[in-house]
Amino acid sequence: MFLDYKLRNFRFGLVICTLALSVIGVLVIRSASAGSMDDTRVTRQIIGIGAGLTIALILSLIDYHRILNICVIIYLVCLGLLVWVLINGVMRGGATRWVVLPVLGQLQPSEFTKIGLIIFFSWYFDRYQEKINQVSVLMATAVLFGLPVLLILAEPNLSTSLIMIMIFAAMIFAAGLSYKWIFGALAVLAPVATLLIYLLRYGLLSFEEIPFLRGYQAGRILSFLDPTQNQDANWQQDNSVMAIGSGQLWGKGLNNTTIASVKNGNFLSEESTDFIFAIIGEELGFVGSLIVLGLFLLVIYECLLAARRAKDVGGKLLCTGIAALIGCQSFSNIAVATRLFPNTGLPLPFISYGVSSLISMYLGVGIVLNVGLQRKSVYE
Repeated sequence: MFLDYKLRNFRFGLVICTLALSVIGVLVIRSASAGSMDDTRVTRQIIGIGAGLTIALILSLIDYHRILNICVIIYLVCLGLLVWVLINGVMRGGATRWVVLPVLGQLQPSEFTKIGLIIFFSWYFDRYQEKINQVSVLMATAVLFGLPVLLILAEPNLSTSLIMIMIFAAMIFAAGLSYKWIFGALAVLAPVATLLIYLLRYGLLSFEEIPFLRGYQAGRILSFLDPTQNQDANWQQDNSVMAIGSGQLWGKGLNNTTIASVKNGNFLSEESTDFIFAIIGEELGFVGSLIVLGLFLLVIYECLLAARRAKDVGGKLLCTGIAALIGCQSFSNIAVATRLFPNTGLPLPFISYGVSSLISMYLGVGIVLNVGLQRKSVYE
């Protein structure tokens, strides 16, 4: 398989953009940690970048067809880890999402499950592409996708489950799902969701009656729709918007100690993870925020370009899934920080603190690099 590789097809732009985002992440995490390079988070993040980049480069040299051939094993391992989380996981902040593994330490399996499902369904949709609109295939697909999603919902982790649904939707659309199924699903889901929100908002339905929503999750949605109902629920997002706006054009500068800083006043929570874009907005300003958004757009473009030039359906779906993952998760994180979405916890890819998220994203980059190295000869 190595004979198919052509080094001139290596997507250097993808590597440069992801590394640039990671460097910005380290600088912002350091600033959020009061400017200390000795902070454990900064050190772990740097190690995570090194490990992630190394894994990505190794993956880029392993034919992605070999990875697709072991996708069933990958799927079962992901399921096993998710079950292990529920049985013997580490609880933090009211959620059980982490496991402790020998040598590797504490990891979040749901982050790696995103990549695992992208690999599995790339193989699955490639194999059943001609039958994808058959009811039997779609039912089997729903079961295979529903199992890991339900396990993640049980942690509870609604935000990751929603991201996985977005990735799945992008992949099944790219695989050739009929518009009849797409419009049929929207015709059912849109009014159901509208009715559900209406019943919750006017007290005609209680939180406890919705099996997949916890009380605090429904409360965040309702407070987003009507801020007057529970202003405390919007406290994090209000301060995040204040921080971003206070950065104005050029920002207050990294590691600033001004008393006017929202960050220094401890008005931000989870400033190194879920609300790290608030630090970017405050300290790097509108210009810095645009640079970050531009880098994300370039990363997504590189993934989609690799998908377009992939030599088979499996490669196309792998790159489409990774593009959807990075695009949906980065948009969702920024939308929460700017109060376009209800408050939910999601890391900003390549930037937020978290070794599990960082390495999983670089796993995706490595797969895209590999697909890009074996593109269609017609484009060469």
